[in-house]
Amino acid sequence: MVTAKPRRRTEAAASRSESTEDHLERIQELVEQKGYARVADLAVSLGLSRSAVSNMVRRLANRGFVNYEKYRGFTLTGEGRAVADHVKVRHETLTEMLQLLGVSPETVKQEVEAIEHHLKPETLQVFSKLVRFWRQHPGDLQAFLKYNKTARVET
Repeated sequence: MVTAKPRRRTEAAASRSESTEDHLERIQELVEQKGYARVADLAVSLGLSRSAVSNMVRRLANRGFVNYEKYRGFTLTGEGRAVADHVKVRHETLTEMLQLLGVSPETVKQEVEAIEHHLKPETLQVFSKLVRFWRQHPGDLQAFLKYNKTARVET
């Protein structure tokens, strides 16, 4: 069994590549759906080979995000859950913002996947406030949507 080593927050944050975040996000989704996560399920979910996922899960365990036992599956550590929760909130915020703006579902999905890992915390906070504002002031959102239909973009 590979047991997660406790790490300082700065080390863990440096270990959070797009791939790390994608894996942790999907592991959490699998655990929420099935109560557990296994390499085979994660590989299918991410469209990767089992060996690639197995290697990544071992690296995640070494970084302190996952408790992994070969051939038995894995769970997220507290730190892994915290990262996965952060990724989920970021994903949901971007999704809701783009949906509120009337972006098509397929474009929302593509855009969120393309930009979610590249946002600074400050930008995410502003987007979160904007979504909250629009929920509390739907008339302002409707005014923007009306403007958006008629406005021309200058290039």
